[in-house]
Parts: sequence; C-alpha cells; structure tokens
Amino acid sequence: MEKEVALDALAALGQETRLDVFRLLVKAGQEGMTAGSISEALGVLPNTLSTHLGVLSRSGLVQASRDGRSITYRAELTCMQLLVTYLLQDCCGGNPELCAPLLNIIACEPSSSGSPD
Repeated sequence: MEKEVALDALAALGQETRLDVFRLLVKAGQEGMTAGSISEALGVLPNTLSTHLGVLSRSGLVQASRDGRSITYRAELTCMQLLVTYLLQDCCGGNPELCAPLLNIIACEPSSSGSPD
C-alpha cells in the first residue's frame, strides 16, 4: 500500500460518523446494508450519510453495488487488511513475541487485557 492511499483511508476513518458506518458495515458482513438501513441504524440524515459514504468509497474502504434501484454498501476488508499490514509492517523491532497480544485480538482470542472497545 502506498503512503497516500493509507493517508486517505486513515483520514476517512478519522471522522466519527464514517468510523461508525465502517464498523457497522463490518458487522453486516458480505450481506452489506443499503444507505437507508445505515441511516436508520445510526440516526444519520440521508444527505449527510451520502457524503460520508462517498468519502469511504473513494478511500477504498467501502464498496457499493447496485441491485435494481437499491445500492448495497459493504466494508472492503481487503483494503483494511492492507492498511493494517502497512501500519504494522516491520513492527516490534524484530521481536515478534511483542505482537502476540495484537495477534490474539485479530484471531478473536480472549486476552487478559479486556475488550479493545
């Protein structure tokens, strides 16, 4: 991943509503959600949501697909995987055991430090 692409993705997620939208779409999985469903779930006005979805789409974090008159939005997990890889590449200064807590979180294993939320 190029630095500019990483910066675009991080900037897109650096806003509260867009972060909420992305997390909601991650939870929705491959089924995705329509803009109306997202708007209702988060209590965001449709025109405001449209702007946020545009930013997330341009950053590569969200993918939209049309089905008739409806558009379904899905989190683009490959983009997030590339972003996390970019951020953590060469982490831990050659001491991979230092990354174990992070890997446990990614693997959805319980940790003694509690939830990342």
